[in-house]
Amino acid sequence: MTGTDNVVIVGAGPAGLLLAGDLAAAGVDCTVLERRADVPNLTRAFAVHARTLETLHIRGVADELLETGRRVGSVRVPGGSRLDLSALPGRYPFVLITPQFETERVLERRALAAGARIIRGAEVVGLRQDGDAAEVRYRKDGREESAEAAYVVGTDGGRSTVREAVGLPFPGQSVLRSVMLADVRLADPPEEALTVGGSGDALAFVAPFGDGWYRVIGWNREHQAPDSEPVDVGELRMILRRVLGSDLGMGEVRWMSRFRSDERQAPRYRVGRVFLAGDAAHVHSPVGGMGMNTGLQDAANLGWKLVAQLRGDAPSWLLDSYHEERFPVGRAVLLGSGALLRGLLLEGRAARLGRDLLLGAATRTPPVARRLAGRVSGIDISYHAPRGAHRLTGRRAPDVRLAGGGHLYEALRDGRFVLVVATNDPAVTYLADRHWPGRVHCVPAGGPTRSTVLVRPDGYIAWATDEAVPEHRAAEIREALERWCGPPAEHGRDQGGGRGRARGRGGRPGAHAHTHRAERG
Repeated sequence: MTGTDNVVIVGAGPAGLLLAGDLAAAGVDCTVLERRADVPNLTRAFAVHARTLETLHIRGVADELLETGRRVGSVRVPGGSRLDLSALPGRYPFVLITPQFETERVLERRALAAGARIIRGAEVVGLRQDGDAAEVRYRKDGREESAEAAYVVGTDGGRSTVREAVGLPFPGQSVLRSVMLADVRLADPPEEALTVGGSGDALAFVAPFGDGWYRVIGWNREHQAPDSEPVDVGELRMILRRVLGSDLGMGEVRWMSRFRSDERQAPRYRVGRVFLAGDAAHVHSPVGGMGMNTGLQDAANLGWKLVAQLRGDAPSWLLDSYHEERFPVGRAVLLGSGALLRGLLLEGRAARLGRDLLLGAATRTPPVARRLAGRVSGIDISYHAPRGAHRLTGRRAPDVRLAGGGHLYEALRDGRFVLVVATNDPAVTYLADRHWPGRVHCVPAGGPTRSTVLVRPDGYIAWATDEAVPEHRAAEIREALERWCGPPAEHGRDQGGGRGRARGRGGRPGAHAHTHRAERG
């Protein structure tokens, strides 16, 4: 195989579509291969959390998605207590309830407008790679074709063909078998936009599509049939009555199916030129609604790193940092959602009473409730920082106002690093503009602050300092820019704006303070 500079994404779900849009917007040739010939009007995910809305906002599509759903400022937990989301920082102190197909529609439109290609009805049948490129073989309309790429990203779900092709295991277990799904009409729908409950031997979930149809999910410990067995509407009604006290007037049914809920995670998210993201890398309980959101954040983390590599701007450690940053997040989500599921399914009245009392106390204790909301929403997720790093390193950058108007997330829209300086220092601006043109945007903060911060294209803080002496601050900034943005341009002219192989640098930043992309301001 010969070298190339494009990317092939396998799977046109939310993660694959967001990544395709990011790559295409940066000028990277990008093709998405999707096994399904048509866009299905079926969905499992409904919750779009605050950090994901920020990520979509920086891409200019959050407002469009907000029009499709319902904003929920608190979530009911077992026992009747509520987890308040209204204290979350940022412009999205809520969870948006909208069907997954709406998220996919918005992201597909963006990706196509940016120039990505989406080939539907393309079933991947093989993948190989060497030191120069990767090749994906796929079957479409009865013919086998191939696509060569610099990198391949598998976003093709829990049964990922890409993951299998690179020989990665998917260790874990099935935690719920024979989960029933149905799209139904409800004569007496619940007042809650998102309704979930468990009785120990049964689990129920109800969410609206927004067009009069509802997705109902049910599980019955006493009847765990094979996935091939048809769903019994009467059993679903019984589960709703047992868990929620009413069958909600379930009427017309347009679709039913069964599935298994697994907890699994690939041991590595990268093998050579092949990466995994979303359900191809990790699957877990749907409780908490964190699955799709975690996959979208995987894509946001990986996209700018692939762009830097293909432009020749990436330090040698950058692509490996994708696994190092996102694997622990996937593990934490797997454990957290699993704990929530097991809490819902506790057997015995005493155990459930203890659970309800504990959750009630937690949601009524502001610091604990804020921490729970921050973790579920993704707002508090951060990346590892090296010992001795500034306290802000690795954290989500808030959408601060900038001098002269506008916000940080607006400055991140073009995919560059943003250096937010405490004062309008011409020397620092000259340093960034002259030696890292096209890679770093230098802007003064809009309010009083001691900190100067370097914000990654995904909206996380790569480096920060409170140094007040101009000469010392400039030296620290130069070191941080070389570490994160690659070598300075020769003679003040950027040599990395075109395509090409990364100019490998060492200079690994002790540990990584990496991140995702933020939101449109």
